[in-house]
Amino acid sequence: MWLLDANLPVQLVALLGELGIEADSAVARGWNTLSNGSLVSAAVEAKFSALLTRDRLFGQPAAQVLKVHGEFGIVRVTLPQLRASQFLAAFRAAWQTARIIPAPGRMIEWPA
Repeated sequence: MWLLDANLPVQLVALLGELGIEADSAVARGWNTLSNGSLVSAAVEAKFSALLTRDRLFGQPAAQVLKVHGEFGIVRVTLPQLRASQFLAAFRAAWQTARIIPAPGRMIEWPA
């Protein structure tokens, strides 16, 4: 199961479901005020396997947490910030070109 950071539209949960990926959002879980490291720790504890974020500064806190939680992967989504409907269309188009494959213990950027 994947967790969406608060900086991604919550509507992405439904789109990922259509694509066969079970997901939830930090907002829905009330985790939108957690720091990056605490968010990853909460996600791992709740049995998520990956976190999707748009946060460019997520790398440093994530690197420390990933050392401890090597089974967890972080994906920095590099699509531009758009209104939710436009973002979802851009996400779907990018997905058709290359699906997201989280890398355990690493932070990757998608689409590459």
